[in-house]
Amino acid sequence: MKKPDKKNIRSKAKPSAAPRPVQFANRANVIGAQEDVGPILEFIEMFKDLADPSAQHPSRLISIKVPVPLLTAFKFKAKHAGIPYQTMIKRLMTQWLKEHHTIPPT
Repeated sequence: MKKPDKKNIRSKAKPSAAPRPVQFANRANVIGAQEDVGPILEFIEMFKDLADPSAQHPSRLISIKVPVPLLTAFKFKAKHAGIPYQTMIKRLMTQWLKEHHTIPPT
């Protein structure tokens, strides 16, 4: 069997792109320094607990300032949907977390 001519093989080959840089992963550049891991793990645990519909979680009283027209309109819409407005706020918070469940930067 005859060997292929090297000149012909090279001439048919596509010009190669620039070589890609190699990045080596280590613990520090993958997850950061050890003290940075705590908030990430805490967020993952909280999100996992939030996803469990059968879990009963204690509630915490919070206080926020909301423009009166916004609160009035929100209460009106929630009432007409047959949902208490605070329940609606909690549902919206849960929905937002599920849609934006990326791990927060540390």
